[in-house]
Order: sequence, then C-alpha cells, then structure tokens
Amino acid sequence: MSRPRVSIIGAGNVGAAAANWIAQTGLADLALIDIVSGVPQGKALDLQQALPILGTSVKVTGSNDYGPTKDSDIVVITAGVPRKEGQSREDLIATNVRIVSDVTRQVVALSPGAILIVVSNPLDAMVYTALKVSGFPKARVLGMAGVLDAARFRAFVALELGVSAQDVAGMVLGGHGDQMVPLPRFTAVNGVPVTHLLPKKKLDAIIARTRQGGGEFLPLLKTSAWVAPGAAVAQMVEAILLDQKRLLPCAAYLEGEYGESGLFIGVPVIVGAGGVERIVELPLDGEERRLFQETAQKVRETLALVKI
Repeated sequence: MSRPRVSIIGAGNVGAAAANWIAQTGLADLALIDIVSGVPQGKALDLQQALPILGTSVKVTGSNDYGPTKDSDIVVITAGVPRKEGQSREDLIATNVRIVSDVTRQVVALSPGAILIVVSNPLDAMVYTALKVSGFPKARVLGMAGVLDAARFRAFVALELGVSAQDVAGMVLGGHGDQMVPLPRFTAVNGVPVTHLLPKKKLDAIIARTRQGGGEFLPLLKTSAWVAPGAAVAQMVEAILLDQKRLLPCAAYLEGEYGESGLFIGVPVIVGAGGVERIVELPLDGEERRLFQETAQKVRETLALVKI
C-alpha cells in the first residue's frame, strides 16, 4: 500500500522545516515545490539523506513544477512574499493574493480531493483566498496560526512556572498577530488552572509577549521564525492523516459560530481525516467576547482588501 502524499508549496524556511518535521513522522511521502531553481531539489536531497539517521523511509521529491504534487492528500501552502520597506499593506495583500490564487489553482487541478493548509500571510486573508479559488468545501481548507500561537503561549507559561511544557494546555482565539486572544481561563497545567498558579500581572505579561511572539525574532534573526511554525504544520498534518480528532486552534471558516460569518478566524476545531470536522464554541465571558469581536473586525478590514 502506498503512503499518503503531502505537498508543500514554498521551500523557504517554514516550508523546509515543515517537511523536516513531517518526514520524521514517517507518515507520508513529500513533494517540496518552489519557483527558485535548485532550492527545492537541494533541500529535498538533504532531507532524503537524513532519513536513514532519523529512521524513516519516506520519499522526498523537490521540483520547480507541480507534477509531483499529483493526487496529494494534503497540500500545505507557504508561498508568498514578506512586506518590503515602503510597501503598503494593501500592496502586500494584493501581491500575496495573486501568488496564493495561482498556487491554489495549480494544486487543485492535480489534487481535487486534497485538504489545504494555508500558512501564507496575512493568514486570515490568504486562507479565505484559497477557499474561494479552490471551490472546496470549507472543511477542507484551514489555516495554520492558532497551533503556533497556542504553542508560544504554552511555552511562555511553562517557562514562567518552571514546569514541563508538555503539561501546559492552552487556547488562543482570533486573528494571527497582536489582536489574538489568549484565554487564561481555558489554560491549565496538568488540569490545574493557570489562573490559580500565576498572578494577573504575570499572565498579562505572558499574553502581551504571545501577541508579539513573531516580532521577537526580527531583531534577533532578521527574519521570521521557522522551526515552531513548521512543527505546528506537522501537528496538523498528523492529526489529519491519522484521523486523530485533535482539538486544535485553527483558522476555520465561520458561518454563525461565535456570532461571525463569512470569514476565517482562529477558533478551536476538531481536526481529523475530514479536515475541520467540527468547530467548538467556548462559553466566552464578556471581556473575552469583546476581544474576539475586535479581532474579527480586524480580519474583516483585511478581507475588504482582498480582490480575487
């Protein structure tokens, strides 16, 4: 029996890291695609040579065309450009809408049954673009941001408390960026609410750091993070391929849930073989709901700039 196929469009840092993490699971053959000649081929070859050490036997292919993506079970879209100096937000969105639209058309033509995981930024607008261009049902198009944001939140809580990060369960709602809504009420250390373990001032500082989590890397690395984002993608891929029914925060398309419709935004969802199998509505209190509505408004403002 052949293995599932996962294709990653964009062989930059995040795409290559995602390929690395996914290859280590041994769950799927991989196709790494990029427009830059030699880059996907070289990174695929490097990863293929690491597999004997990692103890897995998947096949990794690098290419500048979409042929190797045919009949993919999952397609991960990381393609896009970062904002350049002097470039307006509107120009950035227009450029990445064109890129994600083109990528989506090409992968859908070859893999009409695939599930799409979008990583490109601005995330909520790009996953919306992929849904509209693909014509796929909403369950088969989702965005990666909440898993990463929640991991950062959990990591900061673990560091502050001096506990194992694997014992920290946390939840983050909303858009990807400084409008996200970490939820201390739904965060616990092995079942103990974090609100019982940390004072409000400490929690507020952790929330602020989580919201600015991506920005910490720019002065340090002069670029964005890639290891944790790649791991977040791999967790979503594994949940789908193994039909794990994981409760994960993902950008999902809302049709009335949380009082919002017609947009992608980070919410808790059950992720399994069907993609987004169910959106879980949490009982938000007044302040949490206010913050969620604020982040939803920011997403709507971004969507207004999307021209497909």
